[in-house]
Amino acid sequence: MTTFAAVLSDRLRHEPGRPLVTFYDDETGERVELSVTTYANWVAKAASLLVDELDLERGDTLRVDLPPHWLAPVFLGAAWSAGLVVTDSESPDAVVCGPDRLDHWAPSAAERTVLACSLLPMGVRFAEPVPEGVHDVGVEIWSQPDGFTAWDPPIPEDPALTVDGDEQTHQELWEAAATGTLVTDGGRLLVAADPASPPAPATFGEPLKKGGSLVLVTRAGQQRLEAIEIAEHTTARFPA
Repeated sequence: MTTFAAVLSDRLRHEPGRPLVTFYDDETGERVELSVTTYANWVAKAASLLVDELDLERGDTLRVDLPPHWLAPVFLGAAWSAGLVVTDSESPDAVVCGPDRLDHWAPSAAERTVLACSLLPMGVRFAEPVPEGVHDVGVEIWSQPDGFTAWDPPIPEDPALTVDGDEQTHQELWEAAATGTLVTDGGRLLVAADPASPPAPATFGEPLKKGGSLVLVTRAGQQRLEAIEIAEHTTARFPA
């Protein structure tokens, strides 16, 4: 299984109701938990939005410029489902950002696809209209279907990720996830991430590939992290 679609399909066959992504924002008190099935539904909606509504194609690049949030792994999965290349480039074909980065990306909406997430609970729309040319994910994603099948699906040899100019194919991405050491098979990985940057794809790829799950926590102190570790029965933490 060396594409995202194959890895996710395997999880759906074997444990569709198991928690896959649990998100805590300790400043707002928000807690969101996505089962494998719920996560797959969100990925399908996001992929349909990117491809069917916004006309992105296999090989196009997507910048996921979000802070630590449950929507970050959703858009990673959507990109890989559609054969898009996740990139850290400042000139991607498309970008999905949060409210803190909207002023940075909105001026380029005429030259690239810009999607904005309010990061409000339940993935709802922005309270105020977004700038002209920007797509409000909280408005446009809800009408998308709960299933997605790429008409031109990626193959294992296609690029999946480009970071600092280094390219990783789908096969390399999932082989690395299978042999990584962040979490054991079936484990539950707590990621205490810096709010200024999203977690590395490996922190989600490994739990997904190994039959585990991700607990993503932001804006929490050490004492709170330890309490979440106990409550969520996590087996590893990144950074350790």
